[in-house]
Amino acid sequence: MKPQQKLDDLVTRLRACTRCPKMHRPAVSGGAVFSKVMSVGQAPGVKEPVAGRPFAWTAGKTLFGWFTKTCGWTEAQFRERVYMAAVARCFPGKTNAGGDRVPDPGEIEQCASWLEQELAILKPALVIPIGKLAILQFMQFDKLTDVIGGQFEVKKHGHRFDVIPLPHPSGASPWHRMEPGKSLLEEALVRIATHKAWPSV
Repeated sequence: MKPQQKLDDLVTRLRACTRCPKMHRPAVSGGAVFSKVMSVGQAPGVKEPVAGRPFAWTAGKTLFGWFTKTCGWTEAQFRERVYMAAVARCFPGKTNAGGDRVPDPGEIEQCASWLEQELAILKPALVIPIGKLAILQFMQFDKLTDVIGGQFEVKKHGHRFDVIPLPHPSGASPWHRMEPGKSLLEEALVRIATHKAWPSV
């Protein structure tokens, strides 16, 4: 089976996944975009399963705004050219306090095999984890200031690739709007835009 066919098959199976009983289905996928660049978000929000794609609401507007400003890419161009994955592919639901529930360790482990298969098929040169939970799947760190703005070579599931972390574009977090986060975010986006794997428009 050709790599694109393998990816098509994986995305079909992913969207039908029912492994985690507490998760709200359907699973969300950015589609079978064959690319050497992969983004890894944390988990869909309540709007994403309805829209059928990751980062479909307010955080997405912020995220794609970053790429438009620094890389010159529209949201549509990003979605067409970057494989969009996540730590958890289904909406975890709400907490009693009203916020989005963080996937539990068992759910993260259950979902990890999808990422493992994606890495094996795509063999990306660049992975962009978005938010603390996503970054932790690739490296250990204490503070966002330790990793945002940097580029790291990582080996995972037998494959080596560069990782350029981004903060989560959530409106609930002021980190990316205040210094030093604002400048570190800009450094990270410039690294992405000038990375050898970043496709030209």
